[in-house]
Amino acid sequence: MSRPIAKDHDEKRTHILKIAARVFADQGFARASMSQVAKDCGISKANIYHYYSSKDALLFDILDTYLSALRDRIIGIEMSGLDPEAQLERIVIETLRAYEGMDHEHKIQTEGIPLLPQDQQAILKTYQRDLVKQLSDVVQAIAPDVFKDNTRKLRATVMSIFGMLNWFYMWNSPADQKARDDYGQLVTKLTLTGVRGL
Repeated sequence: MSRPIAKDHDEKRTHILKIAARVFADQGFARASMSQVAKDCGISKANIYHYYSSKDALLFDILDTYLSALRDRIIGIEMSGLDPEAQLERIVIETLRAYEGMDHEHKIQTEGIPLLPQDQQAILKTYQRDLVKQLSDVVQAIAPDVFKDNTRKLRATVMSIFGMLNWFYMWNSPADQKARDDYGQLVTKLTLTGVRGL
């Protein structure tokens, strides 16, 4: 007979994911141990294995939970009636807001995704591709003549925008929403000015 799911299962799982993301980000995934995660969570090693069969399974759940929620939040932005320039600003600012409090999850993506099985990598990369596609469509609409028949330039531009956003946590992690919105407006202006000058 299978063990019943505890009433606080989801709450404990969320706690484990948050603590594990911090441990993996601080120590590096290869050096981090399930024992350390359990200790920092305040639970036994046996208990953490009740939730996750391996360190890889835990890593995948951290990234799947984080990236799927990020994708749903950004793709779900209401943009009807907005011109492409306003859509760009909305996406940029909402992305920075979504990153708040997620520095550890964000940091372990680069190291973590290549360590996972190919089928799990494919799932996570699909979330990322959805975000890139949405932003690519908006950037192309801003300057269609610039990017006509030049997907390489479009991709370089879009990845440069993500670069400005993705490394924000490195030097301004504790930024509040106003600081994030201000930086989002700066990135938008830099992008619009730069795209039109290509």
